[in-house]
Amino acid sequence: MIAESELIINDDGSVFHLHIRPEELADRIILVGDPGRVDMVSEYLQDIEFRKQSREFVSVTGKYAGKRLSVISTGIGTDNIDIVMNELDALANIDFKTREIRKEKKSLDILRIGTSGAIQPDIPLGSFVFAHISIGCDGLLNWYAGRDAIAMPDIEEAFKKHTGWNRHLPDPYFVRAGARMSAKFADCTIKGMTIAASGFYGPQGRVLRMPLAMPDMLDTFESFRFGEWRVTNFEMEGSAIAGIAAHLGHNAGTVCCIIANRYLKSSNPDYKPQVRKLIELALGKLTED
Repeated sequence: MIAESELIINDDGSVFHLHIRPEELADRIILVGDPGRVDMVSEYLQDIEFRKQSREFVSVTGKYAGKRLSVISTGIGTDNIDIVMNELDALANIDFKTREIRKEKKSLDILRIGTSGAIQPDIPLGSFVFAHISIGCDGLLNWYAGRDAIAMPDIEEAFKKHTGWNRHLPDPYFVRAGARMSAKFADCTIKGMTIAASGFYGPQGRVLRMPLAMPDMLDTFESFRFGEWRVTNFEMEGSAIAGIAAHLGHNAGTVCCIIANRYLKSSNPDYKPQVRKLIELALGKLTED
């Protein structure tokens, strides 16, 4: 039995942070960082069952094309993803009354929709990149046993050597998105190897008043090659989603709209129309079977 201190259940039977009860969670889930984007996605849903908010976690469950679907905001960063992914799995695979892990495990379809900055010159603003491989520079997955079983050690070592990885930084981890989720987006997005950075400024190579520990970081990221793979873009959550999902048997991935190009030093502040197009694409793909 899982102790009360390890899995906190609220008085209304909902999980501690998300405030969702097991029966309220759909098997298809869209994750967004911005709480306001939950309402943008919800505009496309019918038969909405509820809308809940707890801190930065906003949740809605409804239907799209007759399929039940939940939309949840995570806030920014992989630390929040650790909360969200573990609580989603608990809702699906732990009996909240007995506190026992269910014998029959449920596999959730989990898709993050985000915005991102490209680091390759040929990736245009407004395009969509699906992270077939996520690079975690945050260290989160290293806290869990079995990390090497789902990671890609050959490319990790090559990446550290190529970039001159600073010894004070967490070891990066490379993990694949769910195979079924990757297949859904293979014909309509750019094939990505996406860095999930642990911050917006220094960890993504931005310099304001503090110099970087790895001054040539952007150049070494852009020039890294491993077979067919190259680093395509930055975001801040995808590695933890892919990694925890791989550990727990869920089908997950991240798809991002490119709103800036770091290599070309260009950006598109009017990106919301493209994000809407990505939402429409994602809803269709997530509910097509």
